[in-house]
Amino acid sequence: MTNREHTQRLLAEHCRAYPDLQIRDIFKYLFQSAFGCEHMVTASPEDLADYIRREYEASASADIGTAHESAVQEVLTPLAGKYSRVHLSWLGRGLSPETLGKLFAASAVKEEEGLAALEASLQIAKEMIACGQLPFASEAFEAACADWKKAGYPAVHHSDTFREIYHPAYRVVSNRFVKFLPLLAAVDSKLQQGPLTLAIEGGSASGKTTLSQLLQDLYGCTVFHMDDFFLQPHQRTPQRFAEPGGNVDRERFLEEILLPLHRKEPVTFRPFDCSTMTLSGPVSMEATPLTVIEGAYSMHPELAPYYDFSVFLDITPDLQKARIGKRNTPDMAQRFFTQWIPLEQTYFSKLEVRERCDLVLSITE
Repeated sequence: MTNREHTQRLLAEHCRAYPDLQIRDIFKYLFQSAFGCEHMVTASPEDLADYIRREYEASASADIGTAHESAVQEVLTPLAGKYSRVHLSWLGRGLSPETLGKLFAASAVKEEEGLAALEASLQIAKEMIACGQLPFASEAFEAACADWKKAGYPAVHHSDTFREIYHPAYRVVSNRFVKFLPLLAAVDSKLQQGPLTLAIEGGSASGKTTLSQLLQDLYGCTVFHMDDFFLQPHQRTPQRFAEPGGNVDRERFLEEILLPLHRKEPVTFRPFDCSTMTLSGPVSMEATPLTVIEGAYSMHPELAPYYDFSVFLDITPDLQKARIGKRNTPDMAQRFFTQWIPLEQTYFSKLEVRERCDLVLSITE
């Protein structure tokens, strides 16, 4: 699907979901699609979280007509660009105001191509209106566009009609974060009950390290990487590689990481150094309220009992191949395809790893 087709589909869906929206509501939708929330984040993290909390409480008590209830209760509205509207109903699903505020702030980046994207999407809207695909009069839309352009395309508010009927309550968030919302809601909910040890499992290039970095940015958590526990040369035997999940040193990982964490003790371990094929000097780390274990083979049955929650990042073969080819030299990529990915697939299949994880997230581009 081209960007043009994508915009056409989303505009049509948005008008069907909100049949009483006005021209300025289309302007707001397309402005947010092009610029995200770059103009909106001014408050401190504490004030932002407090404002989100109070807005959620107000929206939860709003008198909403049943005719429009389905639209108002949406949890996510995709925008036509790189962003989505994350509705505050996510707070009722466990997501904290603090986390949503941080995602909102992290999404506020300068969009250098925003103006060009806005004008292109306005042109698409005009053509759809001319064909009767959107519920507006061409003359009125053209005139409103001309006035908006003359003013320099400032940010706009929702129309009074939209506010009165739909009670919009959301934050604009980058799609880089949106796919992780179910996990973040689960993490926030479980952290209310006490410390949490989370395992992030999945195949090569599925985004495990990226997700662990996001969690570190959001929560300041300690992260342990399975890549620090590659097998040492003397362990790399045919018998070891024949074991499903045998190509990491799970015994050392259990002894140096998981058992101390379980006993609530400080952790000291020696990361594997790929450049020398030896163990490097000792590293000491403390557990945090959220502690993350990141990497393939983290959900081996000998390790899994020590986690409070687990997530599997499920990447399609085509996207995995594209990512690996982009990140590596041809020779290194070939090693992934002929050696490491087959070992991962055997491990996932034989030990039913995906099925044993608490949450599965589909990873798409």
